[in-house]
Amino acid sequence: MPSADLKGQPRAVVIGAGMGGLAAAIRLAAGGCRVTVVESANAPGGKARARATEAGPAAMGPTVLTLKSEVDALFTLCGTTTEAEVQVTRLPRLARHWWPDSGPLDLHPDAEANIAAIRAFAGDREALGFARFDTAARALYQAFEHPVMRAAKPDLSAIARTTLRQPKLWPALLPGMTLDRWLKQFFHDPRLRQLFGRYATYVGGRPAHTPAVLSLVWQAEAQGVWAVTDGIQALAAALARAAETLGVRFHYATQARRITRQSGRVSLVETDQGHHPADIVVFNGDPRALTDGLLGEAAQTALKPPGKPSLSAWVWSFAATAEGPKAADLLHHNLFFTADPQAEFGPIGQGRMPESPTLYLNAQDRELGTTPQTERFQIILNAPANRPDHPNEDPSCHDCTFPALARMGLTFSPPPGPEALTRPKDLAHRFPASQGAIYGASPEGALAAFQRPVARTGLPGLYLAGGGVHPGAGVPMALLSGKQAALQALMDLTSRSPSGRTVTPGGMSTASPRTAQKPSR
Repeated sequence: MPSADLKGQPRAVVIGAGMGGLAAAIRLAAGGCRVTVVESANAPGGKARARATEAGPAAMGPTVLTLKSEVDALFTLCGTTTEAEVQVTRLPRLARHWWPDSGPLDLHPDAEANIAAIRAFAGDREALGFARFDTAARALYQAFEHPVMRAAKPDLSAIARTTLRQPKLWPALLPGMTLDRWLKQFFHDPRLRQLFGRYATYVGGRPAHTPAVLSLVWQAEAQGVWAVTDGIQALAAALARAAETLGVRFHYATQARRITRQSGRVSLVETDQGHHPADIVVFNGDPRALTDGLLGEAAQTALKPPGKPSLSAWVWSFAATAEGPKAADLLHHNLFFTADPQAEFGPIGQGRMPESPTLYLNAQDRELGTTPQTERFQIILNAPANRPDHPNEDPSCHDCTFPALARMGLTFSPPPGPEALTRPKDLAHRFPASQGAIYGASPEGALAAFQRPVARTGLPGLYLAGGGVHPGAGVPMALLSGKQAALQALMDLTSRSPSGRTVTPGGMSTASPRTAQKPSR
């Protein structure tokens, strides 16, 4: 807990109350900082948002949680538990998958159950192929977890040492080895290549252009998926409440305008409601907002401009009654695949709406107990970022979504109207400089995963957190980015204080940098 006497405590300002910002705020406060969070929206969560409906909040952003231990650790720092703050359910199945003429195929958080399911769906050869793929993806996950995902920046030498010890990893790391090509080594059935290639979209890429190493995303999900009854935005609200018990102060509906520097380091965050002196600033937003100069020239040259933007999406969020032959068969996670992946990703690669998209459907109330008659739904179609404003976009999106689901046996009463649709241009407006991209910079390209901005920037005292920075997109990765931002900031504090003495992460002073304690991990 912060000392009751705030004098001498390092002052930290977190810009943005998304998952990365919340994680950074909690860890900085636990490390002895006086933390202020400024957020332009009226509530925490960032991209974890919801739309009010008659059935409750319908998700507009992420719908489930993986790597739950990262959330557990944050609540522990606040003296509580995840289960005490939100209602969470570990889902018995990861997802249900349909194709126009086949399915369903369920995947599970258990390798043997998946082998049995794939054998029943596609035969012995494909089941054996899945077993090999699952083993390879697990090896990649284990090889990359600590030197990449949990490191301050990718440690290429550690990865090289691991691959020397495990030469079976080499093929996945070859230049030009895309996820699509990699999957052909395991699956003959194009439906299974389509299914496991879908994990490229979890980080904003297309399977034929995303490196094979990102097959490890499958393993993050295979470890288990948790649903939050009231949605991921409720988890964000619970984290914010827990942070307040550590003394973190939140200023909502407050727009950060400028990061200023003095004597070569950050000194102040100016907002439209006033200003906040700062020894530490954590920016939890799209890094491009800094390099575009949206927060002033002091931060503009603190990092290199990110690469091209990732994919975006059209997102339907609504309440309705599900009808038709498939209505009773929905799980929490559902995927309705197109028969022609090229008709989806080809147009997207050209900056156009997909001609025949795969549809992700989250039935938010399924597998959480009794399903109400009027349920909450989210439907996602992949889309290009930088989507210009086309007057026929909303009707076209509707026609790509609901007639396709109807042909596969699922309709909704009442059907959602245009007010239920979030478009790429809406995301671009809500998240400045994102260009509508959901996942920061694109993961496409052999080295894209190693070129994201990291927590520490070129401006002393300025750090980054969020899905647009290392280690990447998604709720658990954003939480890890916030962890790294706080760790780097606290370690840097051990060699600086306004009085010239060393500040330890606990907020105490000591005479020598050699005796300063580093924050525990």
